[in-house]
Amino acid sequence: MVSKADIQKVIGVLAREYPNATTELKYRNPFELLVATVLSAQSTDIKVNLVTPNLFKRYPNVKTFAAAKESEIEKEIRSIGLSKQKARNLTNLAQQLITEHQGNIPTNITQLTRLSGVGRKTANVVLAHALGLPGFPVDRHVIRVSTRLGIAQGRNALEIETQLCASIPQRDWRLSSDVQILHGRRVCKQKPLCQKCVLQKKCTYFKIQVLGQLKTS
Repeated sequence: MVSKADIQKVIGVLAREYPNATTELKYRNPFELLVATVLSAQSTDIKVNLVTPNLFKRYPNVKTFAAAKESEIEKEIRSIGLSKQKARNLTNLAQQLITEHQGNIPTNITQLTRLSGVGRKTANVVLAHALGLPGFPVDRHVIRVSTRLGIAQGRNALEIETQLCASIPQRDWRLSSDVQILHGRRVCKQKPLCQKCVLQKKCTYFKIQVLGQLKTS
């Protein structure tokens, strides 16, 4: 069992490796980040950043999204995939914000996840990055990095989030997520670049999968 102190040391190493870690989605306000994060599901931040400038120019606020035709939003976001479903989610969540929250972004995860198309990861992104509130976004990169490093084990994102939140001070939740996401994108990929990793000596995956193979070869 990895101690809280060891987990925090691992995060510290990654924080030094990625000193400017933050979300790579481009946004100017909480609503834009909410929209961008919904769009990023099963896509990439790069692709999302290519479509959001025109999207936000045409629909600059909650009211314009709520009044928009799904088919028109779909045309704007077609290149990122699942465009029909995402367009429906965006118009629905904008309407929910107006009717249920006076057009404001909710400040707690329960209300956020009641919005159309908003899962726990998206809610945590908005809380942590746009609202400055406690939030620990867990995506496929965080799951992969944390389980390979051995700092968390679980069957799903919620289990991983619960374990990491219990081991890391609340003030460091956002940073801890951001550095793992960047590490997962740049080094600890699906096919990991272990030789470039600053955490080789602390990594369970490296010790078993890589060093173990070397010993038997």
